[in-house]
Amino acid sequence: MDSLIIKSTDDSPGVVFDTSSNSFTISGESRPENAGKFYTPIINWISGFEDELRHRKEETKENSKLVFIFKLNYFNSTSAKYIVDILLSIKNIAKQGHIINIEWHYDKRGDDMLDAGKEFSDMVGLKFDFVEI
Repeated sequence: MDSLIIKSTDDSPGVVFDTSSNSFTISGESRPENAGKFYTPIINWISGFEDELRHRKEETKENSKLVFIFKLNYFNSTSAKYIVDILLSIKNIAKQGHIINIEWHYDKRGDDMLDAGKEFSDMVGLKFDFVEI
């Protein structure tokens, strides 16, 4: 499966989902005018990648190690819904037995992003590693 790369804009985050390194990063500001239009292809890509991981596991009998990195400076409430959807997709991958590491980066000058990460972690039932920047 090809990697997914979306360049950031002033309103939407950059996305670098690198299948060769199993590192998946979303970074920047997330307040796109149409969050559904922005995030739906990302969620669909993750779903396709989940299917690919299932096939890989059937062939190799091994679990993949994956790192999901969130480096968001800001997100609006509409984006939050889609971030939860992404995290639930990640949880589905974890249920297959794959080893998942989620890094939630936050600015040490404010607690908003740290608090949001803790809420997301609790909401979806996944452990996050919190990284202060």
